[in-house]
Amino acid sequence: MSLNKDDIKERIIEKLQTVFDPELPVNIYDLGLIYKIDVNDKGYANITMTLTAPSCPAAQSLPVEVDQKTREVEGVTDANVMITWTPKWEKSMMSEVAALELGFM
Repeated sequence: MSLNKDDIKERIIEKLQTVFDPELPVNIYDLGLIYKIDVNDKGYANITMTLTAPSCPAAQSLPVEVDQKTREVEGVTDANVMITWTPKWEKSMMSEVAALELGFM
């Protein structure tokens, strides 16, 4: 049984919820750092993400970890991770879970 695009996307999200910002006790998906996940019919995953700040100490490691974790997902044939600074990340992009964990609610 092959997975459809939506199943693969859900599995990518689950996998990215295991990636944590080294400075915060919250995963990068709930932090709102993942802006977009596109998966085509052939299993190619395109991920657009940002960092909390351009000077983020994890600027070199987080995109690499996102790429590696995405490639581990069943059904993903290839992956591309792009960093963007537009829109600029802000606290309002966090999930309620992240905001609660960090004491913003």
